[in-house]
This record gives sequence, structure tokens and C-alpha cells, in this order.
Amino acid sequence: MLSFLVTACLLVGACLAAGIVWDPFRADAGPVGSAAGPRDPEPVAPADDTASGGPAPGTAPAPGASGGNPAKGKPGGNGGGSGSTAGQGGNGGGDASTARPAGALPFDMPSTATLRSSRKLVFAHYFTPYPLSLDNASADRDYYTRNYLNPDGENGKHGAYGGLLRDRPLPVPPKDGNWELANLQQEVRTARAAGLDGFTLDLLSLSGKNWERSNLLMEAAHSVDPGFRIMLMPDMTSLKTDDPAVLADTLARIGQAPAAHRLPDGRLVISPFKAEAKSVAWWTQVLDLLKSRHGIRTAFVPLFLDFGAHSGAFAPISHGFSEWGSRSYTGQESSTRDVKRAHAMGKIWMQPVSVQDARPNQGIYDEAGNTATLRATWTRAIEDGADWVQLTTWNDYSEGSQFAPSMHNGHTYLDLSSYYVTRFKTGKWPKIVRDTLYLTSRTQFAAADPTGDQSLVMSLRRGSAAPRDTVEVLSFLTAPATVRSTVGSAVTGHEAPAGLHAKLLPLRPGTSAATVVRGGKNGVEVELPYRVDRTVEVQDLQYYAATSGRGS
Repeated sequence: MLSFLVTACLLVGACLAAGIVWDPFRADAGPVGSAAGPRDPEPVAPADDTASGGPAPGTAPAPGASGGNPAKGKPGGNGGGSGSTAGQGGNGGGDASTARPAGALPFDMPSTATLRSSRKLVFAHYFTPYPLSLDNASADRDYYTRNYLNPDGENGKHGAYGGLLRDRPLPVPPKDGNWELANLQQEVRTARAAGLDGFTLDLLSLSGKNWERSNLLMEAAHSVDPGFRIMLMPDMTSLKTDDPAVLADTLARIGQAPAAHRLPDGRLVISPFKAEAKSVAWWTQVLDLLKSRHGIRTAFVPLFLDFGAHSGAFAPISHGFSEWGSRSYTGQESSTRDVKRAHAMGKIWMQPVSVQDARPNQGIYDEAGNTATLRATWTRAIEDGADWVQLTTWNDYSEGSQFAPSMHNGHTYLDLSSYYVTRFKTGKWPKIVRDTLYLTSRTQFAAADPTGDQSLVMSLRRGSAAPRDTVEVLSFLTAPATVRSTVGSAVTGHEAPAGLHAKLLPLRPGTSAATVVRGGKNGVEVELPYRVDRTVEVQDLQYYAATSGRGS
């Protein structure tokens, strides 16, 4: 078993808190199979440069305990920038936990002002049940450690699938005063430093803890940076109302917050998750009530689980469209068709970008192929001409889909995304000015059968790429070099060109590391210290990640 008390946080992944199996793939999704991976920028190093709340400590109730979200496996329901290349600071200041250290990225991040001058926008899907801390306790004994990472947590209710979560947010120390607000402010700073324009806020309930945290996030965003936007995303698989007036009144209340995302013409953006759960007539009533009762003009950007089946009917009331998307690097070509369809109807398109997905509670996972899914989905957003991007997700640890800095991924996936964010928003691939290595692998083999008490194990989702057991060395180099890699007891070397290059190595028991060697001298190095074992007590099919840019 991957010990849940190795600093209380050496467990990864995310299992589903509640819900039934959801398959986002349409019937015409591509077949299961392996792929060569996404097409990365050519050339990768161009000559032109772009720019120099939960339970109180000790209490038992879990946050968001009632209500479920079968579509995304949400446990919600009632009760429930950097202005410099270092990436810190801005209007709301910064702290050591959110400021990017100098040299963290292989390129110099453009200023927030430069990125925001683009009409293209990048959001990340914010999931209120998993903030940085649930109880303001130390990481060795907080709610995540005691109840979510522990297979015996919450009185053993998650024992059948090995515990609720496998990964968690990077721990933060307990704080005095309004610690929940302070932690949300920290998340806003982290997102801004990565080049994000805002969050899409998954509105899981109309009251209770998730609702309170939603309003607190609006306050946090505005206090840190008035330019950071929060797009309202009522979750139609979780909200418990069939009354258009109730939803309209609720959206009007939270939409009054200065941080609420509005178009330049003042229209409030409403982007419901699984919009097709309600009819076009129902949504028309919501939008009409927002205007007649509250004086709020809206821009409706529905997110569908089945875009093809519903976009035509929704077109007359919509400003744009989005979909939740798939979580494997194969089958991404369908997004090209969807973007073209949206643009042909005169609508904007918000493209989903993902990193991985593993849901122990539902017994299902997607093969992400190390960073192949992240690179493939970003490539599609860039090449297909998406107007907005939604990272799916910022912090849904119950799906294992988090981009936010986490215990087992560090800042790797967010740092990688900043490279693509820069290209998406500026139109130019940023110049690589420092060698940087990213290392990813699982800590167990895909076919490993857990030896513990876990009775529900994950199987591959239909439409996914085939399972693979690989270590990926992703290099960003200023000039060609040898990359020496150690995977378990095997030491190998490969020649990597300047720019971005991915090298796959067979997964082996033990730990992994990689070093850049140029001119006979060792350069930057990265270590993934999480040990790979053939025998495991708990199934964990998320990829772990590390970057040389952050040091040890």
C-alpha cells in the first residue's frame, strides 16, 4: 500500500465522492488504441520572443455530504500573473507559496497586462468541495489526511475503493483570522501567476457550505485582482430546483459581485454545466427573468455533455458553446468539428483542456499517456481556433483531473499549461531560455491487482487510449543535449533536440530521475521520488509528476 501517512500526503489520485458512472464519449468516439501523441509546436523554440470551507477541526461531517453529481461524480449538493517573469504579485500582492521562483519555467512568462490584452480567455473549473484546507488544521492531521486520503476514513465508507482521494492540494499552514478567505486568495494568485484569466465556478448548491464558499471565492478574486474573472457555471446535475425563478434570483445575487465575468458590453456570462438537462424554453425563462426582474443582460454559453445533439436547438439563445470533453489523448479530433460547427453558427467556442481522469469510486479511468492528453488538448485548442479555454479541472480531486498544485504533481501541470497559455493568448510560441525537465509516471503498473481490502477496481473507459506503463521525460532545451535517465535499475540516455521533446521509457520498479548533459557537464535534473512497485495494496492510476524548474 502507498502509505497514507508518509508525511500524511504521499497518496495520489482522486476518487469519486458520489454518483453513477458517466461516459462523456459519444457513440462515434474513436476506438480504444494507442497513439503517437499530440503534435507539438514546430519549431518549438522560435527565434522571436514574446516578452522578457469544511468541517471544524475534529468534527466528523464531510463537506458537501449530500446531493451528488452523477455526471461528473461531484460530492456537492446542499450542505454540502504574474506581473513579472517570476509570476508573483500583482494587485493583490503575493506570498512565497504562490510566487513562481525565478527560473521555474523554461521561458520568460509575459506580464499579466500582455496576456490580458488578448481577446482569448483561459479559465479553470473551480470545484468548491476541495479548497486548500477544509478545517485549518496541520496537514498531518487535517480532514484530507484523516478522512479523504485514508482508506479507513469517514468511518470506512470509502474502503471498497481504497479511500476517497489519492491526491490533495499542496498543504498550507494553519492561519489566523479568516483562513478560508486567505486560502482562496492564495488560489487566485496561483492561477493568475500561471496566466489564467479566471475560474469557472461550479455552482453545486443554492445554500450550504458550497454556496458559502462560492460567494467567498467571488470576494477573494476581487480583493486579489479586480481583473480576475469568475464565470458562473450552475451545475444542472446537482442543483435542486426546477423553478426558473429560483435559479434566476440566485444567479442575480451572486452575479452582482464585481468579480462575476461579464463581456465588454456588460452582459453577465452564464455557462451551465450539462445545459441540456433543462429545455431551451426553461433556460429562456431564466434569462428573461434575469433581465425583467433584475435588469441583468446575459450572454449564455451552455456547456453540453452532448454538443452535437443539442447545439442546434440552443443556438438562438446562446452567445457561445462548450463541452466537457474527453480525458484521453486519442479521439481529440472531434473537437475540430465542434469548433467549426460553433463558429459556423456565429458562436464563440470554449475548449476543454484536460490532464487526466481516474475515479476509483466509479471504477473507471482514462489513459492519459503521461502528459500526452495535456499536450493534445492544448494543441487542439490552439490549432482549431478556440476563443476560450476551460481547464477541466482546477481542483476536482475526486476525478483526479486537477491542474492546481498538488502533493503528488507539484506545479508540473500548471507550469506546462503556462507554456500553452502563452501561445494561445499571444499567437507566438515562447522562446525557450532555460533547460527544464518534466518527469511523469505512475507508481504502479496499469494491470496491478491491489492486495488490500479494495473490492472495486478501475477499468478503462470506452473511447480511451489503451493502458500503457511508461515513464515520460519531457524536455524543454535551449540547445540539443543528451538526457540521461534512470528508471529503477536501468540507466539510459537519449539525444534530445532544442525545444520541446517527449521520450518514453518502460516503467520499472523503483524511482526515476533525469539529467541534462551537455558538453560533458551535468545540467538541470529532476527526480520523481515516488517508488514504483509491482505489488500494491490500493489501486492508484493517476500519473505523478515533477519538474526541474521547482527544485527539490
